[in-house]
Amino acid sequence: MRVLIAPDGFGGTLTAPQAAAAIAAGWAAGAPDSTPITRPLSDGGPGFVDVLHAALGGRLHRVEVRGPLGTPVTATWLAHERTAYLESAQACGLHLVAARDPLAAHTEGVGELVADAVAHGLRTVVLGLGGSATSDGGAGFLRTAGDLAGVELVAASDVDNPLLGEHGAARTFGPQKGADADQVAALELRLADWADELAARTGRDVRDRPGAGAAGGLGAALLALGARRVSGAGLVRALTGFDAAVADAELVVTGEGSFDRQSLRGKLVTMVAGAAAERGVPCLVLAGQVADHSALRAASVGVDEIHSVSGHAGSVEAALADPAGTLTALAAQVATGWRGR
Repeated sequence: MRVLIAPDGFGGTLTAPQAAAAIAAGWAAGAPDSTPITRPLSDGGPGFVDVLHAALGGRLHRVEVRGPLGTPVTATWLAHERTAYLESAQACGLHLVAARDPLAAHTEGVGELVADAVAHGLRTVVLGLGGSATSDGGAGFLRTAGDLAGVELVAASDVDNPLLGEHGAARTFGPQKGADADQVAALELRLADWADELAARTGRDVRDRPGAGAAGGLGAALLALGARRVSGAGLVRALTGFDAAVADAELVVTGEGSFDRQSLRGKLVTMVAGAAAERGVPCLVLAGQVADHSALRAASVGVDEIHSVSGHAGSVEAALADPAGTLTALAAQVATGWRGR
């Protein structure tokens, strides 16, 4: 049996390539007559560069940049052929801040990362957006990115939120970054002023454009500079050969850190399940944690079965103590049961 293993990352514990390897090892142990094929995925958020490097090869560049609160961090970008692939989360990700400060967090490190790629002669820069600690509208990015004349910018994200309003960067994502009600209101006002300034500086008013609210409004700065917006998951899907792999598969296994309401609203695992369903191929989800209400609705997005690592391990703490080992063990158990059907 040809089994396509195509997970997202597991929320800061396992990258998508690590999760894919863990599931493949477990599946091979539980069903040794199967042929696991790995295609780790990303939607542009954390893990975007790792996934593309695993699929494309290319050269990784490591550079020290300013983190979201100013502390230096080491970020990595990928050069493949004539394109640079970067990930905003590596420079301004939520995982980089021990204490959240949504009013102070900035995207200066993202600008430094882009500037480094341009300094290496790359003139097409694809920036994956997602998982940020910031809500500065990309103001920090513009302060440090330098001269981008002649550079083709591509914003890779599946977030279609505008910059402002009920579904904008501050109100939708601010609370996830630690903002209380007063801070959300302050961020909304600041971003509204910033939208005016961006329009005056670039001649483009992007506040209502889909994706302007991505990565705390970093999407707005990119769009104001003329960036082309693409689906992060769609880009990765194309570059990793996912479609060809799923067409040849007899079973698809995907996964993520937490299967919840957001998973049912178009997250990457939903895309994988939908692609499998289109071809009449069953799809299983292995997730770190599973919300009960979401499990009941899994079939509505094309998921045949869903399994929890924490449930298999006995607790969330046990699962987190050995993320790869517990995921491998769960995959082996599921493979043994599936093999017996």
